[in-house]
Amino acid sequence: MLRRIAFPLVGVLVILGLLYVGLGIDSRALPSPLVGKPAPAFQLESFYDPEEIVTEADFIGEVALVNVWASWCSSCRSEKPYLMELARQGVTIHGFNYRDTRADARRYLSAEMNPYDKIAFDPNGEAGMEWGVYATPETYVLDAGGTIRYKHIGPLTPRIIREEVLPLIEKLEAENR
Repeated sequence: MLRRIAFPLVGVLVILGLLYVGLGIDSRALPSPLVGKPAPAFQLESFYDPEEIVTEADFIGEVALVNVWASWCSSCRSEKPYLMELARQGVTIHGFNYRDTRADARRYLSAEMNPYDKIAFDPNGEAGMEWGVYATPETYVLDAGGTIRYKHIGPLTPRIIREEVLPLIEKLEAENR
């Protein structure tokens, strides 16, 4: 009788323990296997001009942020003012419009509220998968040679920008001189 109760009880406790540990892991703290590696190759339509093709080469040549965003993403909306401020400071920002429609994304971006230099239109998330996108928004820092040097999952905040992103950009730009 004790065995009939003890074995299922132990099994349930093990499963609950695994769930507790798994749910406690911060997905933003997961290390990206792409950090330190060249930006993955892609070929997508330009968000601005469907006749133009954007590739990873368009994101290379200077230190830049690459931001994965969508019009339906509320966290993207919360970080947009910070991206605008970075763009005003002269930081080059490229983007992937991820799993979105061009019409909705155009409404989201306006002429005065567009921090992006180049945007690759990724309506099916194909390139996003190659870049290891978990969810929007995600932000990468590329060095001038196109190597991913940093990845942040979730919206950028003033603290993250001040303590992580800007110091890295300054360091990479100094190395590039």
